[in-house]
Amino acid sequence: MKLKKLLGLAGFALASTLALAACSPESSSKSASSDETVVRVGVMSLSESEEARWDKIQEILDEKESGIKLEFTQFTDYSQPNKAVAEGEVDINAFQHYNFLNNWNKENNEDLVAIAETYIAPIRLYSGTENNKNKYTSVEQIPDGAEIAVPNDATNESRALYLLQSAGLIKLDVSGTELATVANISSNPKNLKITELDASQTAGSLPSVAAAVVNNTFVLEAGLDYQNALYKEQKDENSKQWYNIIAGKKDWESSDLADAINAIVDAYHTDEVKKVIEETSDGMDEPVW
Repeated sequence: MKLKKLLGLAGFALASTLALAACSPESSSKSASSDETVVRVGVMSLSESEEARWDKIQEILDEKESGIKLEFTQFTDYSQPNKAVAEGEVDINAFQHYNFLNNWNKENNEDLVAIAETYIAPIRLYSGTENNKNKYTSVEQIPDGAEIAVPNDATNESRALYLLQSAGLIKLDVSGTELATVANISSNPKNLKITELDASQTAGSLPSVAAAVVNNTFVLEAGLDYQNALYKEQKDENSKQWYNIIAGKKDWESSDLADAINAIVDAYHTDEVKKVIEETSDGMDEPVW
């Protein structure tokens, strides 16, 4: 995998506004070999699972003698991959879900588009604990009047509330891409107490609550086993905004790279890549095509 890495001083902070590290633009279409088409892909720091799936995609492209070579630019600042596409420093990127792209477009007056859906990393509801053991083994066991902790930032709280609705614990009066808050709970048959905490604190609350929604970012460091979660986010109309995507410029279909990008999507959307995702992410990521 050919990889360039652009380092940002602020790590993964979404709100950081660091300047993009200097990178001389390269031709996206034809390389030194007239038969080779280079497509520049912007990504965040690649996990082993993500690197494995892109390696498989390149392998499929090579097997088909497509002449397409993937070149990766790795960012450490979430504010930069879309900017790099908009400014033509990379051709496409693969690091975000629909919700992030839509918000970025609004905030930056841009019109990048989703080219293809890839996977979702479902969030989960975890049982509260007692003596380091789960209090419950199913959602149905959560008692009346129980307390459930959810992240308190707007985006993650909304996602958590839709998760609780999907689990049958509450009902909301909003749907789809609308952000939900506790004020949107229209039905709460178990009279659950929804406690809003910083996303980094919901896992730590498990000894004192009946259950908590824990962002995937904090699952491993909290020592949680995601396979033993009470409930997992489902793939439906309310979770589609969290589907990860490949994104590019609005006019990508009329560009010189249109055929190459379509070939990349076709290679991504194969059973071979699906198998790689399922095996290397240990089930944390789920294909959605």
